[in-house]
Amino acid sequence: MKSTLRNGKDEMVVTPWEVMGEIDYDRLSREFGTHIITDELLQRIAKKAGYIHPLLKRGLFFSHRDLDVILDEYDHGKPFVLYTGRGPSGPVHLGHLVTWIFTKYLQDAFNAKLYFQMTDDEKFLINPKYTLTEIHNFMYENILDVIALGFNKEKTKIITDVKNIGSLYEVALKVARKVNFSTVKAVFGFKESDNIGIIFFPAIQAAPAFLESALKGRSVPCLIPAAIDQDPYWRITRDVASKLGYPKPAQIHSKFLPGLGKEGKMSSSQPETCIFTTDSPEVSEKKIMNAYTGGQATLEEQKKLGGNPDICPIFFYDYYVLLSDDKEAIQLRRKCRTGEVLCGECKKNLAEKTKRFLVQHQKKREDAKNNLTEYLLERNGF
Repeated sequence: MKSTLRNGKDEMVVTPWEVMGEIDYDRLSREFGTHIITDELLQRIAKKAGYIHPLLKRGLFFSHRDLDVILDEYDHGKPFVLYTGRGPSGPVHLGHLVTWIFTKYLQDAFNAKLYFQMTDDEKFLINPKYTLTEIHNFMYENILDVIALGFNKEKTKIITDVKNIGSLYEVALKVARKVNFSTVKAVFGFKESDNIGIIFFPAIQAAPAFLESALKGRSVPCLIPAAIDQDPYWRITRDVASKLGYPKPAQIHSKFLPGLGKEGKMSSSQPETCIFTTDSPEVSEKKIMNAYTGGQATLEEQKKLGGNPDICPIFFYDYYVLLSDDKEAIQLRRKCRTGEVLCGECKKNLAEKTKRFLVQHQKKREDAKNNLTEYLLERNGF
C-alpha cells in the first residue's frame, strides 16, 4: 500500500499510512491535483470569521479542493458540515491537535456541524500487532483530547466506526458499488496479500462526507480539514459523489509538522520525537531539551553564523502548535538568524510554554470524562 513521488534524488513517499523524505509541497499539490490557497480565499474566510487563523496566515494550511465553491454556496445561504477524524493507534501528540484546533475555528466561524470519525476499524486492519480492545482503549483516550479542545457539543458528533457501523454502512455500500478494485489499487497501491477489509475501508471513510445529505434527504456541502496525506481517500470520494447524487466534498489541506528529531513528520512510532498530550510536564521538558535544532555545532559558530529556523522543530512547535503571536515570532526568527539567541534559550522558552499548555489541556481532558457521551453518535445524525 505505497505510492511514491520522487523529489530529485530523494524518494518522497506520501500515502495515508506513511510519509517519508523531503516534502516538496508545490510538487505534491501538482501531483495530487489540488490548488494552492490564494490571498483572495484567505480574505473571504477572514470576512466570515472576523480574522484569519494563524495556521492559515502562516501557510500550514496551504492547499484545497473546491474551497471557493463551498464559500460561494455559503454566501448563497447554504451551510456546510465539517468532517475530520483520527485513526486511534496510540496517544495523541501535539501535531494531531493542529488540525483539530483549526477545525474548531471553522466550526465557530461558520456555525457548522462537525462529524468526527474515529477509524478504529482501519487501525485494526492495518496494525496486526493491536487487538480491537487495545485500539478501543486508544480511541477512548483520543476522544478525551478531542472534547478537551472545546468543540460545540450541540454541533459535534464523534463517530466510532465499529460501534456506529449501522449509521455508515448504507452510504458506504452505495459508495463501494461505484468504485472498482482497479481504482483503489491504483490510488492506494493495494496488493494481493492485503486483507479484504482494508480494500473496502475507503468506502467507510467516504461515508461521513455524505452522511448529512443522506440523513436530510437533500444536498448538504461538506468541508474536510485534514493533512494532505489523507487526500487519496477524498479523490475517490469526490469521484463517486455525483454518481450517488451527493455534492463533492471540499477539502483544505495542511502540511506535515516535523518531529523533534532531525527529519520526518511527527509520529507516534517515534515517541521520543513528539510531545504527547498525556506527557507529564517533566517528560515534555526532557524531550524538548534533547531535541534537534537548526542551530550551529558550537556556541561560537552560532553567534557568528546564526541558526536556521526554517529547519528547526523548536521554532516549528512554537510557531505552528503553540501559536506564538506574530511580533514574538518575527523577533525570534530574526534573533535566530543573527545569532542573538542560542538554541538552549529557545528550548527553555518552548519547554515552559509547553508545560503550561499540558497542565491546562490535561485538566480539560479530565473534565471531558464527565460529558463524553454527549459527543458520541448514538443514533443517526444529530
